[in-house]
Amino acid sequence: MPKHRTTKKHRTIAMALGGAALLVGGALTAEAASGSGSGSAATTAGPARPVSLSKPVTYTGRAFDTCTAPTLAQMKAWKTASPYGGAAVYIGGKNRGCAQPQLTRDWVKAVSGVGWKLIPLYVGAQPPCKSGSNPERMTAATAASLGATDGADAGVKAGALGMRPGSPVYLDMEGFDTANTSCKDTVLTYTRAWNKALHAKGYRTGYYGFASSSAAAVAAVSPGTDMPDALWYAAYDDTESTTTNYPFGTKWSGHRRGHQYAINKKETYGGVTLTVDRNAWDAPVAVVAK
Repeated sequence: MPKHRTTKKHRTIAMALGGAALLVGGALTAEAASGSGSGSAATTAGPARPVSLSKPVTYTGRAFDTCTAPTLAQMKAWKTASPYGGAAVYIGGKNRGCAQPQLTRDWVKAVSGVGWKLIPLYVGAQPPCKSGSNPERMTAATAASLGATDGADAGVKAGALGMRPGSPVYLDMEGFDTANTSCKDTVLTYTRAWNKALHAKGYRTGYYGFASSSAAAVAAVSPGTDMPDALWYAAYDDTESTTTNYPFGTKWSGHRRGHQYAINKKETYGGVTLTVDRNAWDAPVAVVAK
């Protein structure tokens, strides 16, 4: 799981540009083939309010996430020697748990220049019924306003790092008791407001959550207004796939899925050891300014 977590220490836009379109809300009506490794445009279409976006970039392959972004030297070593081509980075949010001394606009440009596909992750307000301590926690009364503020902030943070409009930002939502209807409705209110605000800045929206709880809550109401464009789900089955055992039917098809399938794995490549979570990726990644 993404590494800010209190449970472990490290722990539609329908757009048409150059013939490509992306749907907001989780429903696919048209697809085009996507490249792997080098990134390519994914084509989907849907009935949401048009917003002008740059052409999407998708990556298909293995990706890792770790709490603090590695150094440029470490990233270069892993790009040469590891099986990974994508890396998630925590770009913001009041609940982001790790310092990010490496994560600058120059770092983003440099690691992208050597071939990495970056996955921006934002740790926003967390569910009111979630145990643990979080600097920012939503309530039924504040969910809409917090979501709007945080969604706008996610766009600002991405832009400051040189991640252009058209990039996705993935909202990290921790697991919670989905049988708690009030809590679930509060999370959905926040998520819709976050998505709407980020879309207004020209960015695509993604959502990270647990297949058994936070992701399931969003999947149950998708497609729908202001639902995520892409889903990154955690299901620890050691299966490197976004289709095998996928729990949500045909939702988020068309190169819009990431699967976190194993966590806290110590791996060494090119003489560099990192502890990472493993992901199978087939979804949008950041569009980085040259």
